[in-house]
Amino acid sequence: MIKPDLEFVYEATGNLGAPVPIGATPDGTRRIIPIYEGGSVVGPLIRGKLLGNAADWQLTRHDGVTVADATYALQTDDGAVIQIRNRGLRHGPPEVIARLAAGDVVDPAEYYFRTIPEFIAPTGKYDWLNRSVFVCAGARYAASIKLWVWRVV
Repeated sequence: MIKPDLEFVYEATGNLGAPVPIGATPDGTRRIIPIYEGGSVVGPLIRGKLLGNAADWQLTRHDGVTVADATYALQTDDGAVIQIRNRGLRHGPPEVIARLAAGDVVDPAEYYFRTIPEFIAPTGKYDWLNRSVFVCAGARYAASIKLWVWRVV
């Protein structure tokens, strides 16, 4: 058996807009969370900023689990633009999720927020992003998000 290790890639902070409700659907309740320009990406393997005109198309299922499906881009400090599709799950005790929904600051250890980012990077310096699997842990705040990304090695 081979046990994978994790290599820390970066911490990202994103600025979010007010949720845009779509409403109840057969799958659950859908909404769009705008992602604005200006978030930072800082880490030992990559540095830059998040670009705007992006969104997280969320679904909250009938079991209370929120399914994130965000597509956005980052621009590295040296000018490369990298597309990211980040899909995953957020859930926790109902009282914790209610505090998040109210905009309270909640310790991310009180809820589960994990995603799998997929990168599309240009050939060259950042091509390693196209050749690896990544995992992410996140924290949600009233108007922002924080993501910690690791490469599975």
